Amino acid sequence: MVEHDTDPDRRTAGRQADRAAMLQAIEQEAGEVADWLGKDHLDPRVLAALGRVPRHRFVPLLEEGAAYENRPLPIGAQQTISQPFIVAVMSDQAEIAPGAKVLEVGTGSGYQAAVLAELGAEVYSLEVVPSLAAEAAERLARLGYDRVHCREGDGAAGWPQAAPFDAILVTAAARGVPPALVEQLAPGGRLIIPVEEKSGRGPAHWFLPAQSLLRIDKAADGSIHERSLFPVAFVPLTKPRAPQGR
Repeated sequence: MVEHDTDPDRRTAGRQADRAAMLQAIEQEAGEVADWLGKDHLDPRVLAALGRVPRHRFVPLLEEGAAYENRPLPIGAQQTISQPFIVAVMSDQAEIAPGAKVLEVGTGSGYQAAVLAELGAEVYSLEVVPSLAAEAAERLARLGYDRVHCREGDGAAGWPQAAPFDAILVTAAARGVPPALVEQLAPGGRLIIPVEEKSGRGPAHWFLPAQSLLRIDKAADGSIHERSLFPVAFVPLTKPRAPQGR
């Protein structure tokens, strides 16, 4: 992924205007799904965090002009950076408190991890694509996000060495909720995950299975409570590739 390390001064005002427009679009879309979310606005802390993250640093050079549009963008390796609205909703539903320990499954370019770090979380982020994992780790370090820990790995297996987690966010669609992630969720924690429905096709992408964004809460006694938020369209959660020759 090719990036710029500096921005010409003449583009600074434009970036600020683009970020403001992005936040306005997020708030508008949140109002449109208020019935599903059970609220008509998102946590102002989440919006402020998105406003601080330089999204143009997390997209390829050819996509910089669209960095603050409220839509997903390709980042290479058949992966995407999530739509800002979806990043906002997942961060909001995860209810990230300062000092929280959070697992992210699907680092991608590192954008969601940066937002979580801006909310004060200690972030452990897993990425199955080796090139993306390495690039994201370097990018986040260069931008000063020293509370984000990245490594390559199988997202469905989680990060047991760092568990338990106050919140877990999965940025790719699973065929079912991975048991390891539920196990690694702390009592009182929240798991936000897109899951493929058993039948049907997604309204936005007819060639993809229909998906729903789930919020799973683990109560203090360990019991699990699941709620479907709204339909989504994510790239699939994949397993690591087996080494050649096996």
